[in-house]
Amino acid sequence: MAEETTGIDSMGQEATGPGNIIPINIEDEMRGAYIDYSMSVIISRALPDVRDGLKPVHRRVLFGMAELGVNYNKPHKKSARIVGEVLGKYHPHGDSSVYDTMVRMAQDWSLRYPLVDGQGNFGSIDGDSPAAMRYTEARLRRIADEILGDIYKETVDFQPNFDDSLEEPSVMPAKLPNLLLNGSSGIAVGMATNMAPHNLTEVVNGIIAFLDDPEITVEGLMEHVIAPDFPTGATIYGMEGVKSAFRTGRGRVVLRANATIEENKGKTQIIVTDIPYMVNKAVMLEKTADLINEKKIEGITAFRDESDRDGLRVVYDLRREVIPNVVLNNLYKHTSLQSSFGINNVALVKGRPMLLNLRDMIRYYVDHRFEVITRRTQYELREAEKRAHILQGLLIALDHIEEVIALIRGAKDPEQARAGLIERFGLSDVQAKAILDMRLQRLTGLERDKIQLEYDELMSLITDLKDILANDVRKRQIIKDELLEVKARYGDERRTAINALGDGNISDLSLIADEEMVITISHEGYVKRTPLTEYKTQGRGGVGSRAAATKDDDFTEHLFTATMHNYLLIFTERGRLYWKRVHELPEGSRISKGRPVQNLINIEGDDKVRTVINVKNLDDPDYINNNYLVMCTEQGTIKKTMLEAFSRPRQSGIIAITIEEGDQLLSVCLTNGDNDIVVASSSGKAARFHESRVRPMGRTAAGVKAITLDEENPDDRVIGMVCIVSTDVQLLVVSEKGYGKRSEVDEYRVTNRGAKGVGTLKVTEKVGRLVAILDVTDNDDLMIINRSGIAIRMAVSEIRVAGRNTQGVKLIRLNEGDEISSVTKIKQEEGEETAGAEPHESQPATEE
Repeated sequence: MAEETTGIDSMGQEATGPGNIIPINIEDEMRGAYIDYSMSVIISRALPDVRDGLKPVHRRVLFGMAELGVNYNKPHKKSARIVGEVLGKYHPHGDSSVYDTMVRMAQDWSLRYPLVDGQGNFGSIDGDSPAAMRYTEARLRRIADEILGDIYKETVDFQPNFDDSLEEPSVMPAKLPNLLLNGSSGIAVGMATNMAPHNLTEVVNGIIAFLDDPEITVEGLMEHVIAPDFPTGATIYGMEGVKSAFRTGRGRVVLRANATIEENKGKTQIIVTDIPYMVNKAVMLEKTADLINEKKIEGITAFRDESDRDGLRVVYDLRREVIPNVVLNNLYKHTSLQSSFGINNVALVKGRPMLLNLRDMIRYYVDHRFEVITRRTQYELREAEKRAHILQGLLIALDHIEEVIALIRGAKDPEQARAGLIERFGLSDVQAKAILDMRLQRLTGLERDKIQLEYDELMSLITDLKDILANDVRKRQIIKDELLEVKARYGDERRTAINALGDGNISDLSLIADEEMVITISHEGYVKRTPLTEYKTQGRGGVGSRAAATKDDDFTEHLFTATMHNYLLIFTERGRLYWKRVHELPEGSRISKGRPVQNLINIEGDDKVRTVINVKNLDDPDYINNNYLVMCTEQGTIKKTMLEAFSRPRQSGIIAITIEEGDQLLSVCLTNGDNDIVVASSSGKAARFHESRVRPMGRTAAGVKAITLDEENPDDRVIGMVCIVSTDVQLLVVSEKGYGKRSEVDEYRVTNRGAKGVGTLKVTEKVGRLVAILDVTDNDDLMIINRSGIAIRMAVSEIRVAGRNTQGVKLIRLNEGDEISSVTKIKQEEGEETAGAEPHESQPATEE
């Protein structure tokens, strides 16, 4: 509380008392002042009115231009003249606020339907500033007339301007729904608005649907108003954000630039023909250059802006070896070629900010149009009745023209004449004055007929206007007719395309080329992926090229091909399963070692990777419910389980098969449920049976017997399993000493599951034990790697077909004490040439 003060009064005497200080609570004062300020910002600056979609500054600019007479059919006027008019009469703020507003209303990349026709430099989509207002000229566009139309027919309320010297409209009549057509954006205090533009044709159709059925739902309106339509085009990805915005007033719309991939003079190019709304093209290209320099976007050799007055065009030149779609997806992910527009439909409704859905915006606009048409009709009725009243007096005068002339001639002054007319004929003051002002030419018979005709038409109009006022159906039809007229005059096609199936999210996979890789996993668990193109085809019997650089006691154990997008199902010898995408594996050269697989998956220390299955995807129900995983252990146990049981990846892995003590998982095949299975042992035996002999089991089951091993040979074990998908394939077997051969599948007779099998390779000391069995065709290549890390790639077609129980031919020369560790097949690449070491004389097959 303030203390009493002592001071000097106006007479110089000392005065004691509270003086002019009023004690207040500073918290209450600050709260009240801030609320007043915030409401001023909300109502008078930042938020549009739901009825005409305009903020006060936009409304004042349009009204000032209309008052100045710069309509669409009049010459342009200097922008400085327009700005001065608006500043001096209606908007007491900085000139830049008015000029910037007028400029934006003239930019066809800012407004879907520009309201101002600019002449001169009005900026660009690159963010270039417009020329100074003294250099540019402007006038209203014709579509602005639809917003201003009927404003002088008392259709809207006027309010005093800032100094009470003039009046300005508080809202526009708005024959078209500008809020939906051009949207709006603004930041107030404690709230903001960001409303998207829409297509005029769609909006008009939606409003007419509402007029026909006022109970229509948002979903019903969405059949007409499909999605926002931005002036810069682009494509909307995903409809969830659009639907959310239409239903609730809030939503996120993902916009992606339209781009095509073209070949031009041997170069692959990405051509961008539009960009998302509110994106600055120059800033976007500058950021793109930075990303290319930082190696975050690769594959682009050059890019340039070829935009001109005919439209936007940005060209990206690509390197020959890159995948264009991968580069394009990287551009979408890292640059503004893809951006999001956050819709927040906040507008003023009766002076209060409200969050509005699509139906709300249409309903409030229709209510406004009802009021405008009512007030316009009342105004026209008043004017018609006034005119009819005057014409009625003129007709009376013409019917008694001689007497009227005599009365006027006898009067000493006009006032006496007027009083005489009123008294004699019962006229009103207005009628008497009109008779006195009537020209002599109106006394002719023809003129009387015109007056009578005009009077009859006016009486008919008055009857019609009264019917409109009394009939809401008539008003509704007028709104509809006027909207259809607007649609016919300004309606156009959508600029923004819609991709309802997309969601705008760019997955990591879309940024990675789906290239073919050679996956290498060593005995010690080192894993890597290497582009298949690094391997060269060599002749049969060649010494090979160096593959993986391994430790002395390590060697390559798994080698196969897969594409970057594939899933790898990684099975360990203990029967656990882990998931990994190919692109998640470390990339290495042909001679690099790779990284320990333990760093990639949560494998136990004493466990090791045993086999890896390449799977296309785990999301397709038809795929995972119609394919099986068949597993085989070294002790001859087999198990079949539907792929669906393994379609839910877990970071920690899961149990795929229960392994008995002393056994370990050896091989896993992906089957379709109708394949033959061949299981081979190191003793050179192979059992062939249909997979229907193995019933589907649960994920953790142990399985059943596949082949009976040689009981007299304690070292006998299963070395491989082949699923015969087609009878066109042949079975290829390879021994540890480098011998191999192809045989027809039909030479392996079908036996029962669990049989000892038939001979597949004559095992001798020279040939060694069987180490691999594969299904191959002439279109396959073989990749053979020995324990010392030497690899050779050779065409299967070079290996001749031999009988089932023969020794085969020498496939690879081995150094003393060396043995083959891994054999896999690789599809031949089209146009690939054989290169590398000269082929040596191979040992001929020895028929047994």
